[in-house]
Amino acid sequence: MTPLQKFLIPLFGGAGALHFLKPEPFDSIVPPQLPGKARTYTEVSGVAELAAASLIAVPKTRKLGGLFSAALLLGVWPANFYMAWQWRDKSWPLRLGAIARLPLQVPMIKAALGLRKASARG
Repeated sequence: MTPLQKFLIPLFGGAGALHFLKPEPFDSIVPPQLPGKARTYTEVSGVAELAAASLIAVPKTRKLGGLFSAALLLGVWPANFYMAWQWRDKSWPLRLGAIARLPLQVPMIKAALGLRKASARG
């Protein structure tokens, strides 16, 4: 596993836990166009992130974890776009952080898919 691939485990695990410990920031970036309650999306994505961390951490499930993690990262991308839009009037450092999340997901998706491919080779 590459350093970035290894980093996905605590990244997903920590973010997943935060969805339950401090859900309000996650609720606030759920696009309002989605049906249902924001908290439901926060909780479901929190469970998904904890599952992703667990799947990647276990060698037997790493192939599935790589694919699942890539799909999860793609699935939460709309929330990151919405956050960048919401934060357009915030200070430059906050705006930069919100905008930086968007392209930073690309190497994370590639790392997750790389896990899937590396695990497939044995």
